[in-house]
Amino acid sequence: MSKTQPARGMRDFLPADVRKRNYVIGIIKEVYESYGFEPLETPTVENLETLTGKYGEEGSQLMFKILKRGEKLDVSAGEKGLSDLALRYDLTVPLARVVANYRNELPKFFKRYQIQPVWRADKPGRGRFREFYQCDVDAIGSSSMMVEAELISAVSEIFERLGFENFSILLNHREILRGILDACGIETQKQTDALVALDKLDKIGKEGVLRELEQRDFLTDSIKSFEKFINILEESFGVVGEAFEGSSDNVTNRIRRRDSINKATLESLSDFVGESESGKLGIESIRTILNLAQNAKTVGRIDIFPTLARGLSYYTGAIMEIGVDEGDFKLSLGGGGRYDGLIGMFGKEQIPACGFSLGLERILVVMDERGMFPAELQTNAADVMVTVWNEERIGESLKLANELRQSGLRVLVYPEADKLGKQFKYASQINIPFVCVLGETEIAENNVTLKNMQTGEQETVSREEIAGKLKNSARS
Repeated sequence: MSKTQPARGMRDFLPADVRKRNYVIGIIKEVYESYGFEPLETPTVENLETLTGKYGEEGSQLMFKILKRGEKLDVSAGEKGLSDLALRYDLTVPLARVVANYRNELPKFFKRYQIQPVWRADKPGRGRFREFYQCDVDAIGSSSMMVEAELISAVSEIFERLGFENFSILLNHREILRGILDACGIETQKQTDALVALDKLDKIGKEGVLRELEQRDFLTDSIKSFEKFINILEESFGVVGEAFEGSSDNVTNRIRRRDSINKATLESLSDFVGESESGKLGIESIRTILNLAQNAKTVGRIDIFPTLARGLSYYTGAIMEIGVDEGDFKLSLGGGGRYDGLIGMFGKEQIPACGFSLGLERILVVMDERGMFPAELQTNAADVMVTVWNEERIGESLKLANELRQSGLRVLVYPEADKLGKQFKYASQINIPFVCVLGETEIAENNVTLKNMQTGEQETVSREEIAGKLKNSARS
């Protein structure tokens, strides 16, 4: 017997699940479009060479590759002989390919959003799946940090409209990280390993980070400098957990608190990186973004987070992550940043770009656990069900259903002639609030018997008035 469970890390979505997903996606689309972003879709499958070398070593290992077909499959030629296509790993690299391919057809400043599934051969866990949707928004063609400020504003608006209170936009810059590593005396070839360890600070703590550096054979002086850097951060604003304290205060207090913490953080960073040109450039960029964000209340959501690194190797400037308070740990619900060099990998022209990606699955998990969905999403598939009296009268039931649909109601017709009791039981099982009974008497007198499934009350209503009666009941 075949298994009935979906593949590991994949899921089926029942009607209630789909309603919740459509609700969240609808808000995301509405906000993005209000900022002037346009929709884009790309193929599920990309050429393997399009994706290769864009995500770092870990990304290459997690990519779902597709075997070549027929005569193209050559086992003796190694990996190149086995695969030439892959399922898309994210939506950013396909976007870069599209921009490079359609450069002459797209406007100078191209703003797009894209909501489609991606695939990663990752280990499944809470809010982590092998097939999942990303909700991306990107601005192509401008180096202005107004882009970062606007993306932060849009994403913050989405989370506020979804009902999140304790969330924060974590903000850092690749040049700040480079300045920190320079100040710690970490050689270029080991900087990626250092960033991977630093990015885990809020998960494994200072001791865990230092232990990981030791295991990777970093120089003792570099590890000591790294420890000094972490100590400075903890003393100035408490890098672990501080970002989320007071995030549910009123807007004015939240802005003042965040502003004070962020200023102290930037001063500490400036002292630590010293004369590093990279460090100074990154700090000035962050200051610019904060100043531009003053024009929106979302400035009270921004936290400078110097340990934020993000694993994808194509980021070149500001990097961002959105986190929510989950008690003992912080859960990331999305992230992004500036990637000015990625599109140039597909052509001669270097085109600036910046984007943000929301993790739909994790958002849904958190909202479900916290009971954040509107009650109406838990409701039924239809506003009313029409019964079928007998085989000869099926046409009358279908005619009434069509009349009701013309008035904007969602109508389900019981699919066969059956006892009324069974038809009522079915309507109750799928939470349909009203049932229209169309029997011989009702047809003869041009009436409908309307049953309220919640109260059990029944009343006779004329065919001309039944649609209005149902619509008024739905509003009350």
